[in-house]
Amino acid sequence: MKKILGYFLRGLLILAPVTLTVYILLAFLQWLNNLFTIEGYPPGLGLLLIAVLLTIVGYVGTQVRPFIVLGERILNRLPVINILYSSIKDIFDALLGEEQKFSQPVLVKVFAGTECFKLGFVTQESMAGVHRDDLTAVYFPDSYNFSGELLLVPRENVVHLDLPSAQVMKFIVSGGVAKL
Repeated sequence: MKKILGYFLRGLLILAPVTLTVYILLAFLQWLNNLFTIEGYPPGLGLLLIAVLLTIVGYVGTQVRPFIVLGERILNRLPVINILYSSIKDIFDALLGEEQKFSQPVLVKVFAGTECFKLGFVTQESMAGVHRDDLTAVYFPDSYNFSGELLLVPRENVVHLDLPSAQVMKFIVSGGVAKL
């Protein structure tokens, strides 16, 4: 009986992550498809149209940069909308943009006098803008979550790591379960 339970748990460990990943992906695609469903047309056409639209907008955006800049200026001048738009844009730029912000993984000594460390990513080397050249802005993603916190830490507590950013992010988000 113990052996059967062991097989059951091993099967659960093998299938659960795959099943949940596929389920979440399919649920997201279904949600997107329902969002862009065109009545009387086959399912999935909405997703295809969105993919084509995004590709066209990306192409046009690279060709006619002044129109994009003008649109951003307008959005940045609208009260309330400017906060929302700039925050979302900054996050997308940090994660997907040409100058990705989470490209410098670091190991930070969290508390002076202890051997407690935290993995994070440098977002700004110097906080000269607030008259603190001695501080570095480090973003610490949360484990098993899509949030995090930003701490300003003394530069001497920051150790730059020679590791791929994606690997460090995966390690942090997995709660340290993924290999470094």
